[in-house]
Amino acid sequence: MDIKKSINEIINYLKGSNTRLVAVSKTKPVSVIMEAYDAGHRVFGENKVQELTEKADQLPKDIEWHMIGHLQRNKVKYMASFVTLIHAIDSFKLLKEVNKQAKNHNRVIECLLQIHIAEEDTKFGLDENEAMDLLKSDELKTLENVKIVGLMGMATFTENENQIRSEFKHLKNIFDRAKSTNSKNVEIKELSMGMSGDYKIAMEEGSTLIRVGSSIFGERNY
Repeated sequence: MDIKKSINEIINYLKGSNTRLVAVSKTKPVSVIMEAYDAGHRVFGENKVQELTEKADQLPKDIEWHMIGHLQRNKVKYMASFVTLIHAIDSFKLLKEVNKQAKNHNRVIECLLQIHIAEEDTKFGLDENEAMDLLKSDELKTLENVKIVGLMGMATFTENENQIRSEFKHLKNIFDRAKSTNSKNVEIKELSMGMSGDYKIAMEEGSTLIRVGSSIFGERNY
């Protein structure tokens, strides 16, 4: 896989849009991530905390690390000192834990609320009403070390492009509605949707962050 060429092709495709690339480096070794880094890329996503912290230790400090996978509360403390953006906040309890650990490091961690838009039961996330209630809640205003900056969602794993587009449209509608909840620690500006198989549709539907792995690094090594 020519990593530099793959990244440049995606970056060129995104030109003129508001969409940015998160290179998903999960299961890939540090040497492969350095190829992407040497090609000029600085934003990487991981879905397991242990792997994220090990790589962050070994790689240049100007990398912007995104936690994109399902996050357990007891793991937050391991990455709270450096993570840039957490994509998958799916409960208020998790948000409170992120706030607590961010406070320990005297920083504010930016977060996205994960919204369940797929037909599959396996995917995590809040529904639209749960997300809006959370964004408007008085308790959220007391959390001074987190900032909710947007939403994230995953479309159903299907070949049906109409269904994928419809789910992304639905998420974009929730995103637009959520903008009305902006407050001291809510500033809705990021919409994380789209992966290797569907990022072009996601971009057309208003994604600001696409999470692309196999189209850059090749198939994963499990």
